[in-house]
Amino acid sequence: MDWGNTDLTKSSYVENGRYLAISAAGCDGRIGHKEHEKCTPVLSAIGAQCGRMFFPEEDFTAIKNTITLTPRDGTCTGRFLYQLLTYVELPKRGAAQPFISKGDIQTFQVSVPPLSEQQRIVGILDEAFDGLAIATANAEQNLRNARAFFESHLQSVFTQRGKGWMETTLSEATGGVLTGPFGSLLHKSDYIEGGIPLVNPAHITETGIEPDFRKTVSEKTARQLSNYIMREGDIVIGRRGEMGRCALVTDAEDGWLCGTGSFFIKPSGRCEPRYLVRFLRSDSCKRRLERLAGGAVMPNLSNTDLGDLHLYLPPVDQQKTIVGKIDALYAETQRLKSIYQQKLAALGELKQSLLHEAFSGKL
Repeated sequence: MDWGNTDLTKSSYVENGRYLAISAAGCDGRIGHKEHEKCTPVLSAIGAQCGRMFFPEEDFTAIKNTITLTPRDGTCTGRFLYQLLTYVELPKRGAAQPFISKGDIQTFQVSVPPLSEQQRIVGILDEAFDGLAIATANAEQNLRNARAFFESHLQSVFTQRGKGWMETTLSEATGGVLTGPFGSLLHKSDYIEGGIPLVNPAHITETGIEPDFRKTVSEKTARQLSNYIMREGDIVIGRRGEMGRCALVTDAEDGWLCGTGSFFIKPSGRCEPRYLVRFLRSDSCKRRLERLAGGAVMPNLSNTDLGDLHLYLPPVDQQKTIVGKIDALYAETQRLKSIYQQKLAALGELKQSLLHEAFSGKL
């Protein structure tokens, strides 16, 4: 049992290196020399993957923050050791930054059956896990397909041209794009718990608005910021960070404040708000907004750029019909996604169940 080479970091990786390199994050690089034989289990000893096992199937070098576990001939196979330590809960230290000490692992007690039984267990697990991997990949692909199908439909809807459709801009089609209050208008001392919520991008989810009632303002402060009060039928949209994050303001949020990181769009008789929300949330529109916001670390969209965004609008009655069909398709897509997510959870539970039986002598 040894530490990975503490003199080596990811900066030692070389492009097209002959041998595999393993860090605390996994088998994530190449290097020019080898220090260990293939099928030697490697343990991530610190960081986000702390406690995770890796099983390299080619010769490799382990760098710092890893522990290599070379199986003793006649006692244990590498594959069995990898499966066993994947299943058990290994001792960790630290809170904010968990880590595993070499000494704790050296004294960690495990039960090891004879080699013939190890080989039987590994053979069964490998065959089962191959099947689980295929089933998992299929479920994950189906999950992606459901999302892609929905986005493909949105793309076809929002790019079509029909009778009565008009080319316009967001500011022309709506009652205006308004910016939330500047940070200088709100101070830390203004925030209270349980008051009137502010809606920033972090509060806008795929299904609506989820406020933080621990960071709200009093009615007095809200009156002072009356220009930023949102009403039912408005659309709130993030202006920084992830683009396209927007939601319809319902009667439940009527009277809440637009936050400093958001815009709110006033409704008009030319545009059905639910149609506009679907348009702004579509992947194709998100990409356009990302280009407008720039490639900075924290993308920031301007009021002018959002207001000048071009779109094609059908007549309002058609907008309502279209959004009704989109909502029905979205509900069906969510149903399918729920099924695939349940399958993925069940496959994960089955894997844990097999490991439990394998290492409790019941496989």
